[in-house]
Amino acid sequence: MSHYCDLAPGHPFHGPYHDHEYGFPVANDEALFERLALEINQAGLSWLTVLKKRAAFREAFEGFAIDRVAGYGEAERARLLADASIIRNRLKVDAVIHNAKVLQALRDDHGSLRAWLDHHHPLPHAEWVRLFKHTFRFTGPEITGEFLMSTGYLPGAHRDGCPVQARILDAGPRWDRVRVS
Repeated sequence: MSHYCDLAPGHPFHGPYHDHEYGFPVANDEALFERLALEINQAGLSWLTVLKKRAAFREAFEGFAIDRVAGYGEAERARLLADASIIRNRLKVDAVIHNAKVLQALRDDHGSLRAWLDHHHPLPHAEWVRLFKHTFRFTGPEITGEFLMSTGYLPGAHRDGCPVQARILDAGPRWDRVRVS
């Protein structure tokens, strides 16, 4: 079975993501929001498709500024659904807008999305899925797991022999601080 660590290095899109982002802790709420939005948009598609459209997503969603996206109404929704440079799926677009509003509430209650994640860490994968399904829109087991793995909350982004894994461990991912089942 091939692992992302075997396939990504040297690839023009997968390589930089694998080497510099995937599995590293993420502190910034806009970066966490972007990662969640990208994972949502990947559902049913290849990760390569999402990575190729990433710059367009950033532009379309105004840098994933949470307050701006949370304020989107019908005009912005229509603009997004007409934008051929991103994935034009109404459920996914609606989920990203809805989740921005949820992030505002989490920020009000916990200070940041990261603080909310830290508050609930550690949880086993199944508990994370229940929490995400209860909190966010369009977040099933795969999306939740990939989001948490990609942002350093769950292990498994890289195989142990991958040279990036050592850098991730140096960065102090949450999963390495307290082991979960």
